[in-house]
Amino acid sequence: MATEDMVGLVLGSGLGPLADRLEEVATIPFAEAGLPSSGVPGHDGAFLRGRLAGRRVLVMRGRVHLYEGHDAATVTAGVRWMHGEGVATLVLTNAAGGLVPERPPGSWMMIRDHLNLTGTSPLEGGARFVDLSEVYDRGLRAAIHAAAGRRGVELPEGVYAGLRGPQYETPAEVRMLRTLGADAVGMSTVLEAIQAKALGMRVAGLSCLTNWAAGMEGATLDHDEVMERGRRAADEMVGVLEEWLGG
Repeated sequence: MATEDMVGLVLGSGLGPLADRLEEVATIPFAEAGLPSSGVPGHDGAFLRGRLAGRRVLVMRGRVHLYEGHDAATVTAGVRWMHGEGVATLVLTNAAGGLVPERPPGSWMMIRDHLNLTGTSPLEGGARFVDLSEVYDRGLRAAIHAAAGRRGVELPEGVYAGLRGPQYETPAEVRMLRTLGADAVGMSTVLEAIQAKALGMRVAGLSCLTNWAAGMEGATLDHDEVMERGRRAADEMVGVLEEWLGG
C-alpha cells in the first residue's frame, strides 16, 4: 500500500484520453486485479498507476455495468481494489444525458447529489446503514470548482440519476426524472459512489453531458456519438484535473 497520498480516477465512456497525460505509467489489466472486463466500446478495462501534475494517481480506465449482467458487488469491485491500494480520494467521471436545456452537449456538470434508481446497492447482504447525507464531498467539490475557475471552465452542479440500462430512457421517463429533480442521467457512478462512501473515501463526481436525453431535442441517441463527444470534451477536463492536482 502506498504511503504517499494517492488519488483515484474512474474514467467513463469516451473519456480514456484523460489517461494519456499520465507519466511513469504501470498498467494492471482488470484480470490481474481479479475484475471482469467490460464488453462495451470505450471501456477497455485496466488500471493505470502513474503521476498526473506531479501527484500519484491510480486510474481505472473503463468500468463494468449492471446491464452487462453483473451484480452490484462486481460493478463496485474496482472501487474496493483501489481503496486497498491506498486511494482515499476518488473522482468518478461518466458520460451522461443532459436534462437541463441550458447545459448543452459537450459541457460538464459537477455531481452534487444523486438518485439511485438502479434497484440495487453494493451494500446488500448486511445491515450496513451508511449515512449518505453528503456522498460527494463538499470540500473536494469546492477545490475542483476553484481549479475549473482558474482554467475558465464552467462547472455547474447538479443531480445525477443512475439507471440500470442498457436501453436509453424514453421521453416519458425523462420527464419523470426532471420532475424528480435530476439534471443528468446515466448508467453508472451511483453504486461506485455508495461503495466509496461506505469505505470512508472522499468522493467527487463529474458528468460529461455528451447528448440530450430522449425527447429533449428530438434527436435519436447513439453510443458512438456519445463516445466521440466524450473524447472531445476530455481535453478540457484534463486541464481542470491537472490544475486541481497541481494546486
